[in-house]
Amino acid sequence: MPSFLFNGFPVMFFLVFALAFGIIVATLVQKGRESRKNDNSPRVTSQSEVVTKRTQVQGDHAHTTYFATFQFESGDRLELEVPHNQFGYLVEGDKGKLTFQGTRFLDFQRS
Repeated sequence: MPSFLFNGFPVMFFLVFALAFGIIVATLVQKGRESRKNDNSPRVTSQSEVVTKRTQVQGDHAHTTYFATFQFESGDRLELEVPHNQFGYLVEGDKGKLTFQGTRFLDFQRS
């Protein structure tokens, strides 16, 4: 077997490792910025209606993320990630008061 294949292996290994490490760091930085932005946003409570729900399954370990879309009286819509323990209580068509902070779901109280 040609020796040049083995000479490039350490370089390729380092490049793949560096790329994976870079993706992880970028993801952590993005999550940190979003969290900081949410922390600095005002808490808003507004009348809204649950118009749709969806789930997103990721990876081999079947990590599920839950989302709900809310429509305000103005017609504007907002999709928020919802904790799994509250997702089942939301029903499409429910109307009530949505409390959120930036892109962070805080509470929904049916009226």
